[in-house]
Amino acid sequence: MEFELHTYEGAFPNQVTVDPDNGVYTIRTADTSGQVFNSQQELVSWVEQNWNKEVFVHPEQYEQMMKKIRSEINE
Repeated sequence: MEFELHTYEGAFPNQVTVDPDNGVYTIRTADTSGQVFNSQQELVSWVEQNWNKEVFVHPEQYEQMMKKIRSEINE
């Protein structure tokens, strides 16, 4: 799964990649810095601590992304 979330702060969207089949869990922020995680749980924890839905142009996309990622963790 890949997600792009636009913020009010950056010209580039934040990108989130969750690929359990290949063990890829990454985030690229609007300033083009990034984070790599060992698991979906680590990625979700980082997002919850560092992002807030109000910084996104479409906060509902943030909520949908988190719901989808969490639902896969619980499967």
